[in-house]
Amino acid sequence: MKNICFYFQIHQPERLKRYRFFEIGQDHYYYDDFQNNENIRRLAEQSYLPANQTIAEMIRSSNGKFKCAFSISGVTLEQLQRFSPEVIDSFKELAATGSVEFLAEPYAHSLASVFDEEEFQSQVKMHSDLIHSLFGKKPSVFRNAALIYSDDIGEAVLKMGYKTILIEEAKHVMGWKSPNYMYSHSYLNKLKILVRNIKLSEDIFMRFSNPSWNEYPLTAEKFVDKIATTSADEKIFNVWMGYESLGVVQPEHTGIFNFFKAIPYHAMEREIGFALPSEIAKANEITGNLTVPFPSSWWGHEKDLSPWKGNDLQNEALEKLYQVSERVRMSKDKPLLQDWLHLQTSDHFRYMSHKEAYGSNYESPYDAFVNYMNVLADFLERVKMQFPSSIDNEELNGLLKTITQQGKTIELLEQELDKLKAKKAKQQKE
Repeated sequence: MKNICFYFQIHQPERLKRYRFFEIGQDHYYYDDFQNNENIRRLAEQSYLPANQTIAEMIRSSNGKFKCAFSISGVTLEQLQRFSPEVIDSFKELAATGSVEFLAEPYAHSLASVFDEEEFQSQVKMHSDLIHSLFGKKPSVFRNAALIYSDDIGEAVLKMGYKTILIEEAKHVMGWKSPNYMYSHSYLNKLKILVRNIKLSEDIFMRFSNPSWNEYPLTAEKFVDKIATTSADEKIFNVWMGYESLGVVQPEHTGIFNFFKAIPYHAMEREIGFALPSEIAKANEITGNLTVPFPSSWWGHEKDLSPWKGNDLQNEALEKLYQVSERVRMSKDKPLLQDWLHLQTSDHFRYMSHKEAYGSNYESPYDAFVNYMNVLADFLERVKMQFPSSIDNEELNGLLKTITQQGKTIELLEQELDKLKAKKAKQQKE
């Protein structure tokens, strides 16, 4: 049976305020709360709430047969909790249906998977814990920021316990291979790979309301027919996009919500089902493996890392940021650690791109760079105050290992103490 796997990304960065050079050392708050509030409220009203209502109707009308997955970054969940908590509530209602799956990703929607594996692991755990606390389920499938993937990243993800990962249909990765099958890591067969179908995804995300498109108008019947008429042995159709496709990129007046509502009816009529990424991974056989020596992503024509590290501005900002990783991880300063997460969000570096600065509110890539570097300069001064640059990284590593070992020892002693207390209480009761 053919199955459609819908997955929606939800990510919005904490946008930085205009931060001038003379504010360095004077102002340690970096965010434009007014803009962030306005942005989240707008998205909630135009997209997230009506889209969630649409998904709920699709699940009900199909008796639970319609299913879809979401990946919501930690920095976005923070903003939703502050500015639009009703969106969180509506996601909890979707989670209760059993027809929705939440995926794991780096908390800050960061590039940590490329620059710092320890930070990468930390953010994935932090994100997984937040998803569990909000929606009651631990993610079992992983999706990296912007679907960034390589053999090395896949190996790191498998070490964290995730056996399924989502990636982009990049030509230099797929070659002649179809995205409508399941693959495995190039040398670790336990890691299953699901591949985004670009054509089906972007027919909705990019072309749905374009009257000059030769397939316009796209109806639910036409969309399902494209899947139904593929080769009989193609069983997996991964349709993945940003959730803002519903209501913002494709506004309500285009008919996007009605289009989605009609999909389950036409799919069931053609005996096509819906499946979550975890279900796809369990129900299908691996067709072959994919070799990805260099990171791929779903951004741009090249499908590589150039949207974030394609020029000197971006590389300088990234280098200076990740130089202090070890020092920041030693800190117990909560505001500093929170800023560390938000400053890693990948959007800040994409706004410095000369060709992929979609969504930027800066006048130019250089303007984005200067503003970010002013903020970063203040942040680095705060780090330096706690861990002077006179202490080298090797000394810090030794200190960090000692602190970590002490923490583990304390944890073991506390567990032993709890056992002894329980044993004593039991003896007294007897």
